[in-house]
Amino acid sequence: MTHEQESDHHCYYTSPEGLQCQQLPLKNSDYCYWHNQQAIKTAPNLSEKLQQQAQSGVSLSGYSLKRADLTEINLVNYNSKQGYDFSYADLYHAKLSGAHLFHIDLHGASLMKADLRNANLHCANLEDCNLLGVNLTNARIENVTWGKQILQEKNAHKADRQGNRTAMLDCLEQAEEIYRNLRKAAENQGLFETSGYFFYKEMVMRRYQLPKFSFQRMVSKTVDWFCGYGERPLNVVLFSLLLIGACSILYFFMGIEGNGQPVQIDLSASLYTNFISFLECLYFSVVTFTTLGYGDLVPVAAARPIAALEAFTGNFTIALFVVVFVKKMTR
Repeated sequence: MTHEQESDHHCYYTSPEGLQCQQLPLKNSDYCYWHNQQAIKTAPNLSEKLQQQAQSGVSLSGYSLKRADLTEINLVNYNSKQGYDFSYADLYHAKLSGAHLFHIDLHGASLMKADLRNANLHCANLEDCNLLGVNLTNARIENVTWGKQILQEKNAHKADRQGNRTAMLDCLEQAEEIYRNLRKAAENQGLFETSGYFFYKEMVMRRYQLPKFSFQRMVSKTVDWFCGYGERPLNVVLFSLLLIGACSILYFFMGIEGNGQPVQIDLSASLYTNFISFLECLYFSVVTFTTLGYGDLVPVAAARPIAALEAFTGNFTIALFVVVFVKKMTR
């Protein structure tokens, strides 16, 4: 819930989905208290009261807990496969250091500048959360559901579709900062696969901030294609196979030479003969890419610059693969 107020007889509120105002009798004052965005929750024993609310089975969606001191609170839903539902809750600047939040559902919630140091977020759902400025120092974040895109990234794409470049750039800067923060938190926890994913997303957000068709953006995109900013060695392998296959086709049409005999497509020859010639061109492409250079086959005429380019690219690609592979394996 995003807003409500008390009158003499009723409590008014609006749902996070933007539904029209509804009203509840004032006797349900607990509901109004927990959803009142204007009230800073400083009541004594606030953590105990919130734990009792959670254990009572009432909906916790949309609770407003801005600046609330919930240090070391225990919000684990024991003996249940589902955690407590705190979706769309407002936890701006909330103190949650040392909190036990195993399997908690914070879908769509705001954790902006929340203090989650040493908190247990194992298996939590943080999809569409506002994570700007959140402190995750030493927080347990194994198996957290982050979603394919964080909230600011989604907002950036939405602003881009609307043609609002200023809003898009602002959201991209925030997304880059959040991904950097998540990367550092994952590294500190030894979650290197997760850290690598966040590093990749951080670099993508940085690329999107560059002017379209600029040289820097094209270089960044090329690095992404080649190796996913060092996080995707499979990209290097796929590029290598694609280059070898493409060059072998070019050799097949342009021609190479072996033992003084041309090796290329011959429309007057049988399908089997042409297939054997293609396999020889494929073999030549492999040894050229790896710069083995056995000398049994050589390029002729127009195939020579293709062979030179493939050899140069092959040297570079093999070196790149080694760097990316070692980076992944030494984590």
